[in-house]
Amino acid sequence: MASRAGLAVVLVLGLAVAASSWGGASAGPVSTARVERVVDGDTIVLVGGARVRLLQIDTPEPGTAECYSRAAGRDLRRMLPAGAAVTLEADPALDQVDRYGRLLRYVHRAGRNLNLALVRDGSATVWFYEGERGRYASALFAVARAARSAHRGLWGACPHAVWDPTGPATTGLGSGTRARTPRAAVGGRCDPSYPTVCIPPPPPDLDCADIPYRRFRVLPPDPHHFDGGGDGIGCERD
Repeated sequence: MASRAGLAVVLVLGLAVAASSWGGASAGPVSTARVERVVDGDTIVLVGGARVRLLQIDTPEPGTAECYSRAAGRDLRRMLPAGAAVTLEADPALDQVDRYGRLLRYVHRAGRNLNLALVRDGSATVWFYEGERGRYASALFAVARAARSAHRGLWGACPHAVWDPTGPATTGLGSGTRARTPRAAVGGRCDPSYPTVCIPPPPPDLDCADIPYRRFRVLPPDPHHFDGGGDGIGCERD
């Protein structure tokens, strides 16, 4: 029977091989899990209830009427059917959990980095939150530019998609979609602080509960104070 020391050596060697296959010694902690369901194009739920937000990428949110918001979720579901086994890789250079309690991870399936795959296919764009660049930042940037040049995914489907690696995915309204606007916005009174949706300027002062939009882009001065986190996104909600 192998000694405990021998088993420890085997374990360390195994982890070293895994780290090497993903790009070097800078790899963060890894764990394995199974997928319960896909929430949207960049968020999944694991068996057991934990939520995972895919690191350094972003997709248009369902319910915002933005172009490609539903397609992004369908793309990830094709990659991650219910029950799929995944390996989750943390990034030591970035936050491990977001303010909603979601794990922030690179998701691998069968040796494939799905964060990279989604961006390569144009199903997602890169988002270096607050300018922070993680382990795969250079690769993500390169495949994002290639997808945009080739008009893949959202870059071909959404003519108003915005190229901004430091901001959330912004794609404009989907084809044939009419924006849902608060009654006060009728007549074109749209505050420029909210360039992707039509929200009237105050008065009155509106809350997130008063409008139909979620996860929309916010620019200063944000007169309704929708961007409580100061990250350029209004009314964030899972």
